[in-house]
Amino acid sequence: MTAPPDDRAQLIEAITRQVLATLAGPGVDGANCATCSGGCAARCAPRVAEVVAGGASRVSYSGEAGYVPVNLAKYIDHTLLKPDATAADIDKLCAEAMKHGFASVCINPVWVSRAASILKGSDVAVASVVGFPFGATISEIKAHETRQVIRDGAREIDMVINIGALKSGLLDLVREDIARVSDACHESGAINKVIIEAALLTDAEKVIACRLAKDAKADFVKTSTGYASGGATVFDVALMREAVGPRIGVKAAGGIRTRNDVEEMIAAGATRIGASAGVKIVTGAGESVGKY
Repeated sequence: MTAPPDDRAQLIEAITRQVLATLAGPGVDGANCATCSGGCAARCAPRVAEVVAGGASRVSYSGEAGYVPVNLAKYIDHTLLKPDATAADIDKLCAEAMKHGFASVCINPVWVSRAASILKGSDVAVASVVGFPFGATISEIKAHETRQVIRDGAREIDMVINIGALKSGLLDLVREDIARVSDACHESGAINKVIIEAALLTDAEKVIACRLAKDAKADFVKTSTGYASGGATVFDVALMREAVGPRIGVKAAGGIRTRNDVEEMIAAGATRIGASAGVKIVTGAGESVGKY
């Protein structure tokens, strides 16, 4: 069963209101969350669970929203993150990115210098991952890794949040973790894309993660690493877009393999797509080079 658009909007707004109360901060002894009346996600998880149970599991995006361009290449981060990728694979990825005009190549840190050299003078950016794929690296290391790959030539960073901290309710830790990477990016003019790993989160946690990323000055929120139990969904993209508002990017990644997949994600609010099947998506031919 699919709820009509008005019901979907009401559901997302209800979840977001609960989360905003959480992020406003607790009062004395956590008793008086702003505008919450005891219903915030951090202090009253059962209340939020009731909101989600009231329809989230039955709601899917109706597809009425976004403008979808004819040329999708500039939306795509041409991605290769598999651990057995070779130098030849990276060279091929970069050549494909330049040929088709993709937004970036997204690669593991060890390949950044090579890709930056190949792509020098082109319009294709180099993106790399930090704390990937589990997000369980300490914040200082994430910030150091960020600065190193930026020195090596990366202009975009896709970091993974501390998922366990989020699910433990340690919101200040998660916010600070993101902020350290955002600061490291912005001091060099790079951008920070924050992977929330939506497949491992409840709908309320997805909204919390997005709001924390926004508070921590992230430039994008991103659905998935591609290595969890599920990838991007249209509903998650719509939920994340509602949570962050219009000024922050939303990147859909994980399991996106066709032009139709991309068009649905853009219509739901995505402004960037992570895919290893970029060539197939834009030409209708060719093979994916990785799982992502």
